[in-house]
Amino acid sequence: MKFSIIVPTYNREKYIAKCIDSVLNQTYNNFELIIVDDGSTDNTAKIVRSYKDPRIMYIKNQNHGISYSRNFGIDKASGEYIIFLDSDDYLHESAFDNILVDFNDSDILIFDYTEIFEKNNTKKENKFPSFKNYNLKEHPELINIINLGPCNKVYKRSLFKDESNRFPLGIKYEDFPLLIKLFKEAKNISSCGKQLTNVVVHEGSETLTVDEKVFDIFKGFDMVKETLNDDIYKEELSKLLVRKITTYTVSQRTQKDKKLINKFIDEAFKYLKEYVPDYKDNKYYEDRSFIKRTIEKNKTLTKLYCKLYRLFK
Repeated sequence: MKFSIIVPTYNREKYIAKCIDSVLNQTYNNFELIIVDDGSTDNTAKIVRSYKDPRIMYIKNQNHGISYSRNFGIDKASGEYIIFLDSDDYLHESAFDNILVDFNDSDILIFDYTEIFEKNNTKKENKFPSFKNYNLKEHPELINIINLGPCNKVYKRSLFKDESNRFPLGIKYEDFPLLIKLFKEAKNISSCGKQLTNVVVHEGSETLTVDEKVFDIFKGFDMVKETLNDDIYKEELSKLLVRKITTYTVSQRTQKDKKLINKFIDEAFKYLKEYVPDYKDNKYYEDRSFIKRTIEKNKTLTKLYCKLYRLFK
């Protein structure tokens, strides 16, 4: 069983060595480490080239973005199984050994991960329910109980045989449209309930950056709606739309451009009203506190919340 670990990188000289070492130091050694450099201008190339391990494949391209780099890695991969790892993240010891025990011939295996917040040196464990051999048709709730990022999962490379199964280019939120498509096509999805990777969150991380590309979230949802166009997904898709869009409206509190705050919130509520007309009664809000759901359901209160946050931060 051979793993292909795909690592896109861009100007990560501070982190890349720890990422590489976490792969090379695994006790299971049947793998290839594909590092796709998206045009770094720092010492990333020098650091990577200092490793003489023949299992490392290093390619430096011009700057095209993370989706292009991941897709490039997919096309270069020769292993039966693919793992995506960001260049500022790192694997736990014996991660591959644990995967071998739990994979069970699944098309996708999900594992838990730890977020490490560099600014204040705190940690957050992200845990998911354990299950074996699920599929999305029988368990559409998976799109709301499993994170829709690519890096805490193992995939059969055969899922990418269809060339349309690639990260979409030119949009910021490239992860979740493809992940949902892969979930739908996978015959067997399992979750092992083990913490196998560390995700470093630092200033400048894509997950923390709020800018004008936040509007790409709507393009992503348009792709998801096309994928989940069967009635069996309707309830969970509505919950996903409400949950994610609500998250992004509230996150506008950190947006630097004041005009974009109101513009995005207006567009978000317009999108919700169009595709989830009864969104205020959505099950997502059942687990929210009274104050949170009152704010999140109301456009005016959401704008006020973002404004007050900026004033008192």
